[in-house]
Amino acid sequence: MTTILVCLLIAMILPYLAKAPVAKAMADLQGYDNEHPRLQQAKLTGFGARALAAHKNAFESLILFAIACLVVLATDKVNDTAATLAVVHIVARCVYHIFYLAGKGTLRSLSWFVAIGSAIGIFCQAF
Repeated sequence: MTTILVCLLIAMILPYLAKAPVAKAMADLQGYDNEHPRLQQAKLTGFGARALAAHKNAFESLILFAIACLVVLATDKVNDTAATLAVVHIVARCVYHIFYLAGKGTLRSLSWFVAIGSAIGIFCQAF
């Protein structure tokens, strides 16, 4: 159970860590506009646009992963497979973000499939 909870905590933190490259890109774009950050984010291109998309996707991924983890915890079906899949999910999400920032679309998509597949696999442990 501890592994699942630690991975869930990491997954909750990842979207906020993913904001750092966005903030850097915004700062490089005529300084960080804290009054209208979303308007400024809409002007990002290249690396900045990829960083913003990766940041948003981290929140989207969190929903599915959190539900999978909570279902396994609530049904008391936590096992070694679920724990391993949780670790795989976190690693795949970190790799996903790196590939997104680097502009490696195919590798990014592959890591996305691994992450989503692992979340679904966690959920299936509840059956």
